[in-house]
Amino acid sequence: MSIEKILEDRAKTHGDFAKHAQYTQRIKNVMKDTVNWLSLTNSDKEALEMIAHKIGRILAGNPNEADHWDDIAGYAKLVGNQIRERAAPSARPVPRVLSSGAGAVDLPAAAGTAARQP
Repeated sequence: MSIEKILEDRAKTHGDFAKHAQYTQRIKNVMKDTVNWLSLTNSDKEALEMIAHKIGRILAGNPNEADHWDDIAGYAKLVGNQIRERAAPSARPVPRVLSSGAGAVDLPAAAGTAARQP
């Protein structure tokens, strides 16, 4: 398949590239001009930018293309999963310390329990 044919096919679902770029960049500029942008993780930012990209396709192209909507849900799910992982208690047991100072000895926590550190 030629690149011209690919571009012709994509225009049917993605719309005019210049309009898509304009809409998407406007959305991204608004996102970057918010109070929380700098505190987001790289994953958060990338997901938001990809969601903006998909919204641009919806607004410039075929709004009934289910893949656009599914992709938005997918990026949101990826970030949601990462947030839940960060909030979950660590699966790694915390080592117990027998004593403090130069002679301290780390002991593994008992299976299935997390040891408390003094």
